[in-house]
Amino acid sequence: MIFNKDIAKKTAEALLQIKAIKLSPNDPFTWASGWNSPIYCDNRIVLSFPPIRNFIREKMAIHIEKEYGKPDVIAGVATGAIGIGALVAEYLGLPFIYVRPEAKKHGRQNQIEGYIEKGQSVVVVEDLISTGKSSLNAVKALKEANVNVKGMVAIFSYGFEIASKNFEKNEVILHTLSNYESLLEQALDTKYINAEELETLAEWNSNPSKWKLK
Repeated sequence: MIFNKDIAKKTAEALLQIKAIKLSPNDPFTWASGWNSPIYCDNRIVLSFPPIRNFIREKMAIHIEKEYGKPDVIAGVATGAIGIGALVAEYLGLPFIYVRPEAKKHGRQNQIEGYIEKGQSVVVVEDLISTGKSSLNAVKALKEANVNVKGMVAIFSYGFEIASKNFEKNEVILHTLSNYESLLEQALDTKYINAEELETLAEWNSNPSKWKLK
């Protein structure tokens, strides 16, 4: 679920402007998973552009307060959401922690880095949602630490059906600043793509694991 339609399009415009999102329907990328994709997203680039990172920080923080009230802690998902999560926590004046994909093999063997107590409320910040697997892995770790996960906010979601099912199955509420639908609308409105490219991008999103350029 997106926060707001206008914010979704403004966020998409900003991500395209700084090339955090690249659309290349005629020369697809190959993801680490092996999927062929006409889109590539690296929202860590946001951190290098102060006006845009401040916009994202502010909109995320305001929505968190509106939706959940002030949680006790903000948690970022490593590594992509550590930066933006810390900025959101700073804006709200809250403690920050982050969650690794798995526990360290050495030292204290932490998966959760930072200080948190049992029973505290947490909102998780993520930079990008694809299938939701890594994001929900972080939620699982937090729940195993006996904290109250109120929900998750993310910068962008590809809007895959599998992600919706995964979040629903795990009973985690997800809100995003922008999503794939808003991105395509904005890209078409600004002539970043044409109608034929729009069709290609829409086809990919409906079956990303099997998609190949015709």
